[in-house]
Amino acid sequence: MGQTDSNKGWLVALSGTFINLALGILYAWSIFKQAITDSVKAAGPNDFAWDKVAINDPYALACLAFAFAMIIGGRLQDRIGPRFTAMAGGALVGSGFLICSQTTSYGLWILGYGVLFGMGMGFAYGSATPPALKWFPPSKTGLVAGIVVAGFGLAPIYIAPLSTYLIGEFGIHNAMLYFGIGFTVVVCGLANMLQNPPAGYVPAGMPAAGSAASAAAAINLSPAQLLKTLEFYLLWFAFFIGSGAGLMVIGSIAGMAKKSMGANAFIAVAVMAIGNAGGRVIAGLLSDKIGRRNTLILVLLFQASLMLAATVITTGESSPILLVLLASFIGFNYGANLCLFPSFTKDLWGLKNFGINYGCLFTAWGIGGLILVRLAEMLKASSGDFISSFYTACGLLVLAAILTLGIKARKPEVVAPAE
Repeated sequence: MGQTDSNKGWLVALSGTFINLALGILYAWSIFKQAITDSVKAAGPNDFAWDKVAINDPYALACLAFAFAMIIGGRLQDRIGPRFTAMAGGALVGSGFLICSQTTSYGLWILGYGVLFGMGMGFAYGSATPPALKWFPPSKTGLVAGIVVAGFGLAPIYIAPLSTYLIGEFGIHNAMLYFGIGFTVVVCGLANMLQNPPAGYVPAGMPAAGSAASAAAAINLSPAQLLKTLEFYLLWFAFFIGSGAGLMVIGSIAGMAKKSMGANAFIAVAVMAIGNAGGRVIAGLLSDKIGRRNTLILVLLFQASLMLAATVITTGESSPILLVLLASFIGFNYGANLCLFPSFTKDLWGLKNFGINYGCLFTAWGIGGLILVRLAEMLKASSGDFISSFYTACGLLVLAAILTLGIKARKPEVVAPAE
């Protein structure tokens, strides 16, 4: 890969990173939720009049729409390219926020935030990684995937204070308006930088396109073929457990930290965000060195040990330092999942149908978050704490690590890019 090609590849990768940095506004929901909750309590004529148990519905639906829109967006990305698919995603995100900026209606927030914003994330997020991977050889797959998705993990560092400021100064409706306009411009603008390599392009170190070695090495499964492989279901289960266990803690860490850290609980959230982003890059680098399967097994077992540690650290008068360390490492492991599974998708099933294939696998993220987060809340309601949730997650993570042994490892250097 020449210097010009390398620069172009990094431009595409960094554009994808900054698109994900914008889409990470999903993590601002807890701040939006608090503003809506305060408005419901105020009960004025222009305030939100939602049922308290329904306040989290737009967020839950957005996560589910995000996961399943990855399939549609992935197919579009494979067919018409990443640029226009990401632009469509930016337009959907913007339109969803604009609808929310004009109303207190529960139904319209479900449409704007839950459906349009969720689908927009799926379209744009699903268009950021595939073009970046196509510019680089397999030896850099993990690193590049980690850098692109790290943007999403870093988002809480700026999103939380910015959201708090805008809502405090201008109110939630104006904040949604500003976000809608700003992120439409940012995502659609950066989408113009997302380009696939030209036809016949071969990264350095790969067999030339059209050669016998290239033809023998190419692996390009269709979605129908993908769903017939054992590896897909093993990876889906591991993704379901790994992401669900991470989201279970991410969604509760602020409440856990508040007991021992008070007003400084935001530190645990910020450190978790840094760990989240770092895990994506470091796990990507490690997987390039020791293989995806070995790295995934290490991540799952480490995450299981953290769940056991959490049963002690979060009980009683927990140490703020230990709690911050726990948040950092759990964020690290959760982030590692978001890097490893797109890398698995490329290695095992090729780049030709990468978008829709990863979209199929990514449904595990949405369903895992929905089911395990709800399960954690149910167990907490029955026991009064998260201890039983941590034990349950630990057992499932160990099971996922054992099943991961059934994934047939392939050396990434034998995989040629799709033409």
